[in-house]
Amino acid sequence: MMQAIATTKITVLRGTATDAYGDEQDTNTPIATGIPASLTEQTRRVSGRENQTPRIVRYAVARVPARTDISENDRVLDERTGATYIVDAVSGMANPTIEVDRRVDLRRTT
Repeated sequence: MMQAIATTKITVLRGTATDAYGDEQDTNTPIATGIPASLTEQTRRVSGRENQTPRIVRYAVARVPARTDISENDRVLDERTGATYIVDAVSGMANPTIEVDRRVDLRRTT
């Protein structure tokens, strides 16, 4: 059961293959489909030491049920919009009484 209010359903994609040139390519092997998720895209203004010009960075965060099989470098397909994201990080808070949602930091690829 999820604590966050689901805004979409997602499919978790995993796996790689080698092409004819020996390069690694992602495969779109679904590990799980129809997973309820609270997915939000946000923006942040950032500037670095090398370049003081502020720029806008877009990122996304999803909340999924606690036992969802998802890990870094997986890909997430938003079943509602068709957008694909790469999983940058997966985390969750420790709670001794209930299972809490997992936070998934995402970077949009399409």
